[in-house]
Amino acid sequence: MDLQLSGKHVLVTGGSRGIGLACARAFLAEGARVSLIGRRRAHLDAAIAELKAQGHEALGYDADLTDANAALGAVTAAWDATGPIDILVNSAGAALRTPFHELTPQDWQAAMQAKFFTYINVTDPLIKRMAERGTGAVVNIVGMGGKVATTTHLAGGAANAALMLASAGLAAAYGPRGVRVNAVNPTVTLTDRMAEGLAADARLRNISTEEALRQAQARMPLGRLAVPEDIANAVVFLASPRAAYISGAVLSMDGAATPMVV
Repeated sequence: MDLQLSGKHVLVTGGSRGIGLACARAFLAEGARVSLIGRRRAHLDAAIAELKAQGHEALGYDADLTDANAALGAVTAAWDATGPIDILVNSAGAALRTPFHELTPQDWQAAMQAKFFTYINVTDPLIKRMAERGTGAVVNIVGMGGKVATTTHLAGGAANAALMLASAGLAAAYGPRGVRVNAVNPTVTLTDRMAEGLAADARLRNISTEEALRQAQARMPLGRLAVPEDIANAVVFLASPRAAYISGAVLSMDGAATPMVV
């Protein structure tokens, strides 16, 4: 299926590793032009070199997205260098997974900065530009912790829940101006960040990290954990014109681990 993404300019935050980098690869394979935002220049350079070795070109911008001015600067730089941004994929930022009894008020605040505001600081200026042009798509990658509470991820889950509401609300607000907004809820995915979550779970249950991983795999009805490419495939479809009538959706991607009706 042709997803009609050739020539589209896609901005991926958190694009230097994990799910964000997998999204970048998938969009490039569809013929899109891709700009990446990441916090660390070294990780961006490594990602761009990896993509180049695979025959793709991408530009990267380092910015601390908890800083609204830095986020705006990165958006503007990408827009000026490669042209108007047609699609935004937010994958930056992650709140630390912390057992509930270790949480402090500062941890809750840090979680909102790390996850919620890293998305909002990019989305707010860019969605307004998209609305002015009368076209655009935003896909927010928001963990299942926003939909299903876990005691090792309460602060981060609260930030994810806020992002889900913001996604649905922005879809309603900007739909009349030609902009679609959707979110995907991946569960535990085999990325570098997964190790942090497994460690927190193991600490809470007094088991080894290896045992926590084995149990996580055993719980999945599909018999395996997700890989970044699983998430990227859904993101690319939702961002494409083929999903032109899908907006305000929050797609659960946990392999049916939590049976639910939403």
